[in-house]
Amino acid sequence: MKPIETEAAPVEGMVSSISPARHVIWTRPALYEEPVGGRAKRAIDVAVALVMLVVLSPLMAGLALLVYSTSPGPILYRHRRVGYRKQPFSCLKFRTMEVNSAEILQRHLQQNPEARFEWEQTQKLRDDPRVTPVGHVLRKFSLDELPQLYNVLRGEMSLVGPRPVPSEELHRYGPSSRYYLRARPGVTGLWQVNGRNNTTYKRRIAYDRVYVANVSMANDIVILVRTLPAAMRSDETS
Repeated sequence: MKPIETEAAPVEGMVSSISPARHVIWTRPALYEEPVGGRAKRAIDVAVALVMLVVLSPLMAGLALLVYSTSPGPILYRHRRVGYRKQPFSCLKFRTMEVNSAEILQRHLQQNPEARFEWEQTQKLRDDPRVTPVGHVLRKFSLDELPQLYNVLRGEMSLVGPRPVPSEELHRYGPSSRYYLRARPGVTGLWQVNGRNNTTYKRRIAYDRVYVANVSMANDIVILVRTLPAAMRSDETS
């Protein structure tokens, strides 16, 4: 599959330094010994993730019990993603799909040409037959992503960053992959707060590029503040 030709990503509501995406498209990022944001970003990630895990632990325990009691299979879903400098890691989520999801997907795509086209274009389905009833609720409000706070503590992810993608998907980023690989993937990010699944794959890539090229603590705060309202109004595809 050929790399996707990305488009500029207007970022509504962000600080002014990140808005003019056209100014960063041709930036050539240098090689860094540590992810963008440096030690200050990492220190804030650890502190905030620890606080969130303590505060949200009752909720997470309840969700784990709900997943366990309503469908057979493991509580957590581990999917291999690629992070900073192409380092693979297991991205954690509460399981929202049936255990035979691969078979369900294959059968669904064979029987539904429109769904197959949607999958080929976005690697997502709005009407996904693999998702359990509880999974629909978890995905709608992004609750399935709460276990990624452990990925943050382990240094595999950041609170804010590019959308974590599997290695087989990274080639679709083309030249923009150099931006992605400069950062730890984020639990949230520009894509999540700017339309999420109501946007194109090209624009998702552009959002990741814009974020990395303009990374700052101010931008991270804005994204974090906008994440909860975005999750509450989001559709359930994640």
